[in-house]
Amino acid sequence: MINQACKYTLRGLIRAFCLLSALWLWCGAAQAESLSLISDEETESLVRDIVKPLYKAANVRFNPYDIYIVNDPTLNAFVADGNAMFVNTGTLVKADNYNQIAGVLAHETGHIQGGHILRQKLKLQNVQQASIASLIAGGVIGAVSGSPDVGMAIMLGSQTSALHNITAYMVQEERSADEAAVQLLAKTNQSPAGLREFMKKIQQQNMLNGVEETPYFRTHPVTSERLTFMSKAAANKPFVPNQDMEHRFEMVKAKLSGFLEEPQRTFMRYPAKDKSSPALYAQAVALFKQFKVPAAIGKLDILIKREPKNPFLYELKAQFLMEAGDIPTAVKFYRKAYELLPSSPLLQESLAQAMLESSPSPQQVDEIISLLKKALIKRANSYTWLMLARAYGMKGDEAYANYASAEFSFRIRSFKTAEKQINAARKANPSAALSLKLDDLEKRVKKKLAEMEPVRRR
Repeated sequence: MINQACKYTLRGLIRAFCLLSALWLWCGAAQAESLSLISDEETESLVRDIVKPLYKAANVRFNPYDIYIVNDPTLNAFVADGNAMFVNTGTLVKADNYNQIAGVLAHETGHIQGGHILRQKLKLQNVQQASIASLIAGGVIGAVSGSPDVGMAIMLGSQTSALHNITAYMVQEERSADEAAVQLLAKTNQSPAGLREFMKKIQQQNMLNGVEETPYFRTHPVTSERLTFMSKAAANKPFVPNQDMEHRFEMVKAKLSGFLEEPQRTFMRYPAKDKSSPALYAQAVALFKQFKVPAAIGKLDILIKREPKNPFLYELKAQFLMEAGDIPTAVKFYRKAYELLPSSPLLQESLAQAMLESSPSPQQVDEIISLLKKALIKRANSYTWLMLARAYGMKGDEAYANYASAEFSFRIRSFKTAEKQINAARKANPSAALSLKLDDLEKRVKKKLAEMEPVRRR
C-alpha cells in the first residue's frame, strides 16, 4: 500500500479515484466531496453478488460496475444517483459475516426502491445554499451509519426550521428502508439477523465515540428503535450461512485487513500458527508490506494449491512479482488470472499494464490495445485511457494516441489540454471513424467549458 490516505495497490495498479458524477445529488452549484475509492475485483465481485439479487427483488436496475468500495475505516454504506452503491472498507473489515453485509445493502436498496434520493433532491431545493453545502460536508443521503448523521446534525444545528423538516422526513425514510430491507431479505431467502447485528455495531461505535443520539436533530431513527424492529424480524428467520459465500467474505476481509492495517496488527489478528486460508491470505499481504516477497509468495503458493481455480490468488501473486521487478513472470500470472476470469475489466487492465512494462512486441501491443478497449466498454476510467494513449504511441498511431490522451484529459477536467490534443489528433490524418469520435469528444469539451464560463465571470 502507498499513501494510506488515498492510494491502494491490490493489483499492481496504484489508484486513487475521485468519483464526481455519481455524487452530484443536487443541481449545479452543490458539489459533492470526492471520495477515495479502492478498485479490487475480488472485493467488488463479492459485493456485486450480494447486491444483485437484492436489486432484482426490488425491481431496481442493476449495473455490475456501479459498485464502489470507499477507503474509509468507519461503518457505513450509502447510495447515490444511478443506483450506485458505496460500501466502506470499515464495513467489510468489521463485519462478522456476509449476512451483515447483505443486511446493510438491503437497507440501502430500500432507499433506492423507495425513491428516497429523488424525493430528497426535491426537498432540498427549498433549503438555502449554505445548508446544502453543510449537508454535503456532513454525509450523503442514505447512509446507514450512525456517526455521519451526528456530524451532519452538529453542522446544521443553527439552521432554520426548514432543516427540521428535512431531518424528520429522513427519519421516516430510514424506517421505510428498514422495512424494505426485511422484505427484500425475505424475498432472497436471507435472514435480517445480519442487519440487526450491524446496528449493534453502530450503537457500540457511537458509544465509543461519545456520540449521543438526540431525539430532534438526527437523520436516522434512534438505533435502539431499529434494533427492536430488527430483533423481531430476525426471530423468525435465523442466519444459516452459505459456506461458499462465507469463505469468499472471509478471504476479502483478510486481504483488506492485510492491506489497510499495519503488519503488526495483521499478525495479531491472523497469527502465524493460524493456517486457515484467510489467515494465509492476510499474512501474505503483511509479509509483502514488510518487503519479504519470497515469504509472501510462499503463502500464496500454498493457497494456489488449495484453490487452483481462484483467479484472485494469481492476480495477487502477479502484483507481488511485478512490484518486485519480475515483470515477465508477473505477466504470466496476470494472464492466468485473466484466463480464469476473462470478463473482468480490472484484470484486463492489469494484464495490459504489465505487458506495457515488459517491452512488448508489435503483436503484443495490438493485444494490449484490444484488452484496454474491452475494459473501456464495461468500465471507462481515466487511467485506462492513459494506458491506451501509451499503447497507441508505441504503435506509432499519433491520431489515436492523441485522441486517447484527450479522453484522459477530459476525465481529469483538464478541458483546455483536451482541446489541444483533439487538434493534434486531427492533424495526424485520423480515420473517418476516429474523426466522428473526435467530433463527439469536442462537443463534450465545449459543453464543459461553456458551463465553466459563468463561474469565471463571477
